[in-house]
Amino acid sequence: MSDSTLFKVTIDNITIEVPAGTTVLNAARKIGGEVAPPAMCYYSKLEGSGGKCRTCLVEVSKGSEKDPRPMPKLVASCRTTVMDGMEVKNITSEKVIDARNGVVEFLLINHPLDCPVCDQAGECHLQDLSYEHGKEGTRYEFQRRTFKKHDIGPYIQLHMTRCILCYRCVYTADQLTNKREHGILDRGDHAEIATFIEKSLDNDFIGNVIDVCPVGALTDKTFRFKNRVWFLKPMDAHRDCPTCSGKVTLWNRGDEVFRVTARKDQWGEVEDWICNTCRFEKKKTSDWVIEGPRMIDRHSVISQGHYAGNVGTTIPTETFEKVHNGRQPNLLMDIHDVSNVNKQHIRLSLLERPAHSTDFTPNQD
Repeated sequence: MSDSTLFKVTIDNITIEVPAGTTVLNAARKIGGEVAPPAMCYYSKLEGSGGKCRTCLVEVSKGSEKDPRPMPKLVASCRTTVMDGMEVKNITSEKVIDARNGVVEFLLINHPLDCPVCDQAGECHLQDLSYEHGKEGTRYEFQRRTFKKHDIGPYIQLHMTRCILCYRCVYTADQLTNKREHGILDRGDHAEIATFIEKSLDNDFIGNVIDVCPVGALTDKTFRFKNRVWFLKPMDAHRDCPTCSGKVTLWNRGDEVFRVTARKDQWGEVEDWICNTCRFEKKKTSDWVIEGPRMIDRHSVISQGHYAGNVGTTIPTETFEKVHNGRQPNLLMDIHDVSNVNKQHIRLSLLERPAHSTDFTPNQD
């Protein structure tokens, strides 16, 4: 069949035309928004990825125009290609939501709940998935699996306890480097990412395994525990690099560059692979040509509290009254007229001390 052949596929009651051979996941991404299923292992730039995490399961309610029978089971959208007339349910299917909740629960069985100390916090795909589909408690009664830390080089820290075995880093090393030094060892619940005899990962492009990792299993040693991503200002920048494209995102606080990463698209995938020199060794603003602030999804915690300016570091000059339509600050603190919480003769905004229980009216319930 010709690649120019277009198939009509309907996903969550939205119809779109895509070329033959397109997966359901990529067709949903063309629609965008919540219609696109989440993906923890699939990576469009890595050949062979997908089909492992099962978070992208969807319900095919109609196979095609020629064979309208529904598929009997939920299918992985990253490995299922569309057919002409296919109808797919994602967020409109209770089966999908229930299955996704179960998949997230399985992913969290052994994953440590250490988001407050994990360097991936704020940009972790599993953290987002857990917020949307996770449960407030766990039914798992057994001890979580833990692994000893492996030294895999001067720049990359492997924390295998957090790994969800998505295989992204393995595919990245296979397809970007001349010789892969790490992979999956053992099987079942003993499977782990490791190097043979603790070899060092020292290829020029091996730092990209940090960008493709959806959790905090592979982190940048030059950035670990130095700052939180929501305190930093991401800037697009570039330099003349003989090894890679030189197009990166700088994570600044003031004039200091805390880390350098590849630029990522709306699905969290790298736009251009970058070399180790750009990532680990160019940590001065003078090393780069600043293009401007990086556009971040407004729903991300990284976008909160950013200043507006030519390079994203100019403090806004608007006064409080201008921003809040002429209201004075004390009006926001004097909430008695609305809730009868604080005493009428006390203005909380004028107190030169912390508020005490005596400043509020007693609970009448």
